[in-house]
Amino acid sequence: MSRRCELTGKGPMSGNNVSHANNKTKRRFLPNLNDVTLQSEVLGRGIKFRISAAALRTVDHRGGLDGFMAKAKVDELSDSALKVKKEIAKALAAAA
Repeated sequence: MSRRCELTGKGPMSGNNVSHANNKTKRRFLPNLNDVTLQSEVLGRGIKFRISAAALRTVDHRGGLDGFMAKAKVDELSDSALKVKKEIAKALAAAA
């Protein structure tokens, strides 16, 4: 399982550990990933994602999964999230 957020595409970054003596060794900064089930009001069901804590706050800020997917960029979403985005768009079009 990759260490990448399914909604924002955030992944591991690299940097340095810096000691008191200013010695530098390479290290990785891993994203804070959580397994969550987000509820879609349009689809009427929950969808499981592995997303970062920052993405979870963004989903809440945009009014839930449906609002987030409406504004989400296609190139940042994983394959499963892209499938959900298309399902939500189709359900919204059918309802309108």
